[in-house]
Amino acid sequence: MRLTVQTREVRHADEFEKIFAAISKAHPDALYIAGSMLLFANLKRTAGFALKSRLPSIYNGKDFVDEGGLLSYGADLTASYRRVAYYVDRILKGAKPSDLPVEQPKNFELVINLKTAKQIGVTIPQKVLARADKVIR
Repeated sequence: MRLTVQTREVRHADEFEKIFAAISKAHPDALYIAGSMLLFANLKRTAGFALKSRLPSIYNGKDFVDEGGLLSYGADLTASYRRVAYYVDRILKGAKPSDLPVEQPKNFELVINLKTAKQIGVTIPQKVLARADKVIR
């Protein structure tokens, strides 16, 4: 596919502007933002940068798309939290945590923001839209 991947790491909130400047200087074709608590706490800032820079942006959490990111694909956190509640219930009823199986997420969500797509000049194929769990119009 001839992709060149460049990574940037943000460890503190005061590093965002420096990272945004480095990204702008590199002229990427798109952004993939891997979630972390720091990025989640600054999701408006991150999604705003991508939108202002007219960069297609992909996230692993739908909250970024609600703030203007282009799309997200990731585990359905609501379903995952329900499973956590199930495990807590089992432990409170006497199950040993070490006896409970480790699980991978089973439900994933694709969320697309068509307002953002239009604003940055990206066309989302109809086949992709049909597979989306949520489309922001």
